Amino acid sequence: MPDMISNTSCMIILDNINRLDILQKLYQTIHLTEEVAQEFGKPLANWMTVNVVEDKNYLRLLNASVDLGEASTIALAVQMPGDHVMILDDLKARKLAKQLDLKYTGLLGILLKAKQQNVIASVSDILAQFRQVNFRFSEKLEAEVLKLAGEL
Repeated sequence: MPDMISNTSCMIILDNINRLDILQKLYQTIHLTEEVAQEFGKPLANWMTVNVVEDKNYLRLLNASVDLGEASTIALAVQMPGDHVMILDDLKARKLAKQLDLKYTGLLGILLKAKQQNVIASVSDILAQFRQVNFRFSEKLEAEVLKLAGEL
């Protein structure tokens, strides 16, 4: 299983609906950067590992294109050896990751995997909770995710 590197938005949204456990149940350990941990702003669970981005110049270069949390997540992915996947929802960050040939998924992809592995019973129920905490996604994307989850 690849190492998972999370950006801040995924953590905040799951925390807002009291479902950070989804990440732990799916991946056991989540890697964060110091910048992401600071943006998250809450005490971290013991299954969250904070990593230091070593190349601060590269981090600044990336930060010129995307927010600091996304920049540090991408910089860590470049720095880390082995197989890893980033959790990114920001479109600019995803485009940058694609240009760098890095693997990523988003929060909705995580929900699909959680349903497939019986971590959650319903993607639809979690999406409804996401809407309550102002996580925005199109109706088209919602229909696509629900179809893939077998709920439409």
